Amino acid sequence: MLIVLEPEINQEQKNTILNILRDGRCIFREITSTGQTIIGATGDAGHSPEFFENLPGVVKVIPVKTAFKLVSRQLHPEDTRVRIGDVEVGGERIVVIAGPCAVESRQQALAIAREVRNSGAVLFRGGAFKPRTSPYAFQGLGEDGLKILAEVRETVGMPVVTEITTPAQADLIMKYVDVVQIGARNMQNFDLLKCVGRLGKPVILKRGLSATIEEWLMSAEYILSEGNGNVILCERGIRTFEPYTRNTLDLSAIPVIKALTHLPVIIDPSHATGMREKVSPMARAGIAAGADGLMIEVHNDPDRALSDGAQSLYPNQFFQLMRDIYVIAPVVGKQLDFGYLDKTRTARAVKKTTGKEPKAACLGEMGSNSHRACIQYFGSDVTPLSMRSFREIFDSVNSGAADFGIIPLENSLAGSIHENYDLLLEYDFRIIGEITLRIKHDLLCLPGTKIEEIRRVHSHPQVFRQCRQYLDRHPDWDLVFVTDSAQAVKQIREAGDKADAALAGKDAAEIYGMEVLEEGIETNPRNFTRFVVISATPPTNGSRRKSSLVYSTGNQPGALFATLKIFADNGINLVKLESRPIHGKPWEYMFYIDLEGDIESDEFGPVLGRLREKTDFFKILGSY
Repeated sequence: MLIVLEPEINQEQKNTILNILRDGRCIFREITSTGQTIIGATGDAGHSPEFFENLPGVVKVIPVKTAFKLVSRQLHPEDTRVRIGDVEVGGERIVVIAGPCAVESRQQALAIAREVRNSGAVLFRGGAFKPRTSPYAFQGLGEDGLKILAEVRETVGMPVVTEITTPAQADLIMKYVDVVQIGARNMQNFDLLKCVGRLGKPVILKRGLSATIEEWLMSAEYILSEGNGNVILCERGIRTFEPYTRNTLDLSAIPVIKALTHLPVIIDPSHATGMREKVSPMARAGIAAGADGLMIEVHNDPDRALSDGAQSLYPNQFFQLMRDIYVIAPVVGKQLDFGYLDKTRTARAVKKTTGKEPKAACLGEMGSNSHRACIQYFGSDVTPLSMRSFREIFDSVNSGAADFGIIPLENSLAGSIHENYDLLLEYDFRIIGEITLRIKHDLLCLPGTKIEEIRRVHSHPQVFRQCRQYLDRHPDWDLVFVTDSAQAVKQIREAGDKADAALAGKDAAEIYGMEVLEEGIETNPRNFTRFVVISATPPTNGSRRKSSLVYSTGNQPGALFATLKIFADNGINLVKLESRPIHGKPWEYMFYIDLEGDIESDEFGPVLGRLREKTDFFKILGSY
């Protein structure tokens, strides 16, 4: 059982509890890694859980039936998010760890690090100590390799990951690296597990070659029991009778792990398959199965790699894989963010300048799609602010009440949100980023409500249109229009009437303690909304892959064609072109354009000059 103690418990009260456990010959340990003070005890103390709950200084007692206690969701229902510098594993964004199997040289490590960072990786992996099957194989560069990893972190700006193979390396690991990896062969090296538990650094714990899921979680329990709750589980394939791959990647372990434990889980398809051409398909499958991230081996010259070259992707293959994951992630409610590190540093720069936590204005109550877009874009680095209208978002950024604004620009089914295009023209802000969300609608109700009890359904008119096929099956329901579906969920919860239900997202259900009665009831599952992030001050760092413009041309034949020809002549791909009427000028139009590339870069200088010559009005909305 787990005895959760009050923060104000005094030593005398604690000693009373420990003496009772000692008299009952229980094995017990005091644990603080979960943010609470807990006594974990096994054995029969001769007293019921209720007896311990009535002792002074005890908050509650949690009976835990599984062999693993601290990693269990019974103790920790919320997902753990492991923070590594600017990176958060287990949140809304897919975390990709990439690099060579082994650090071979300074030049090799830096070259690969720059390649994978430009493709969207946020952590760099590289072995300095390599446990190999053959004693004659390359064993790593040791401390020299760790020094190279530290240089990668300082030069390229990525936290670094490496494997520890013996407790004797602990001092070096503490000195040079950000994340400690326990390899598959060491998963049950209990002295090593205790060691990394005491180090306190984030740990990636790989599943053993023949380990069951319970054995894997028990190994994680060793680390948590030493006070280190920053554990990331890594499925890297198990040994089976199948000879066509090195190991068998157990994708079914991902949903099992998600149900059993609060710890984040990533997959390593490189070691699982052992074959370059199998890595990308398994990586895509892992994200679709719900993994929080990937660990991918990448090498700029894999044919000459000193370790595992056959399973290492070329940099261009890794880039294509990242583009695939970018497309897949929104389907499972996550994001792969090519500018992850840059965005985090942008938020941190705001805090450094203002001395305050950065804030982002978004439409609706917590749990709305705009709120979810904010969380998936910024993670936990920014505080969302609820606004009642799009103009209020712009006004809050304009006044400085918010540092950023999150606004939807277009939906894959309903088209553009024209009000926001007009506001972008009215205010002197810049688009600094974008994010695409898959929009899912669920039927939410008070806990215990049966569908026969529902009489009224509340939501936004657009949500009703997107769920029309489902609603047609319930013609007796009254539809109540609201401006914000998340607000409707909150009001229904407060009113407590089981006759009321709402159409909203699962996030709102979790925030307001509602029950999902029917899931995914939108008529068309290909329902995506593109949100953009606006700011009064554009960031100075980070890569920019896209630009948005607005301009008008003279009212004469071929005027628009003349501008479009400039893009065509320079090989610039347009991804959006839309016209909007100019207010006060009937039958005259503004043209909104999205293009691939940074229109403000030096190479686009001549193009920008020619565009300005061919337009009557020209404004850059942002490069991001």
